[in-house]
Amino acid sequence: MGSVHPYKTKEGKRYLVRYRKPDGTNAAKRGFRTKREAEEYIATVSVSISANQYVDPGDARITIADLGADWLQDQAAVIKPSSLHPLESAWRVHVQPRWGAVQVGAIRHSDVRSWVTALTKDRGATTVIRCYGILASILDIAVRDRRIAENPSRGIRLPKKRGKRHIYLSHTQVGILAHCSIHPELVLFLAYTGLRWGEASGLRVKDVDLIRRRVHVHENAVMVNGTVHTGTPKSHVTRSVPYPDFLENIVRAAVFGKGREALLFGDGQSHLRLPNSQDGWFAGAVRRAATQDPDFPRVTPHDLRHTAASLAISAGANVKAVQRMLGHASAAMTLDTYADLFDDDLDNVAEALSRARQATITLLEVTQPTPPNQIMPSSTAHVFLPLNGGGLSR
Repeated sequence: MGSVHPYKTKEGKRYLVRYRKPDGTNAAKRGFRTKREAEEYIATVSVSISANQYVDPGDARITIADLGADWLQDQAAVIKPSSLHPLESAWRVHVQPRWGAVQVGAIRHSDVRSWVTALTKDRGATTVIRCYGILASILDIAVRDRRIAENPSRGIRLPKKRGKRHIYLSHTQVGILAHCSIHPELVLFLAYTGLRWGEASGLRVKDVDLIRRRVHVHENAVMVNGTVHTGTPKSHVTRSVPYPDFLENIVRAAVFGKGREALLFGDGQSHLRLPNSQDGWFAGAVRRAATQDPDFPRVTPHDLRHTAASLAISAGANVKAVQRMLGHASAAMTLDTYADLFDDDLDNVAEALSRARQATITLLEVTQPTPPNQIMPSSTAHVFLPLNGGGLSR
């Protein structure tokens, strides 16, 4: 399979290995200090070739930058512009400067771990996880292409994301915010339908069912680098969302005088852009609301989506209905996202169990026969029996 050849260097005797690669070409590797090391290398190569797992050392010389360019191009073909933008930014700012010129075969696990540790000191968990994910994905491609035997980045512990606390407005606070806004119709619509900003701004007249009071969400408009991009909603799933009857006049006013293809909100031609978080109209409405209510929280347009979930649940909607309204992939996702809103349900479970047990005990008190030789006390005797009819369980 191969041969070992000694040669002399200034440091002493070394060994050269020659072998034939799977494609029939010859390869060589030098620098072995002992003949045994050289023979073990030949054995390793022979086993990998036999198992169809051979990795050509020459293929490992490709750099992360070379593979990264192709990886980003592949991502652009399958994900939305709004999702691609943060990946491109993380690649340009954090990944390429550190790893772009490094050959994939030269990357060590400890090097990646040190980079992640240093990045964690200066950046948030979301940025660190995103940057690490880019590098790890590129190295996964190198593994699949058999440029390296294994991914040296795998197995590194990453910082955990800390979920942002949800802010929920009450019905009164929603009314105050709408009153203080130059777009009250949007504030009310978002707070009582749970649509994302891009979904609401992407609605067209043809998406409105005035008879059933529903809107059909099948388009999402998001702004990336100052340009509005339209596409399918998040998770690529369309849905039908009801709106309450007190919004009917608002929706009818938005539809009035527009063609079927016109946008529902705004002038009908241009998508409404997400207001600036510092000096936009929404931030201004929040500041004015705070003058009327000192406890009014600092909210964003997306917090109105959380508010819609809160108001729906407090009104008695079950988790499945809330899931469909919000467009979550599953009820489990809704529960995970809004677990704090279902705390009352846990209390209801405990109360229901208590009521059921008490009802059973009361029934047993009524139906339990009294032994003939037992003298009943003057007060009512409470009989506690195992619910399964058997002996006491431990």
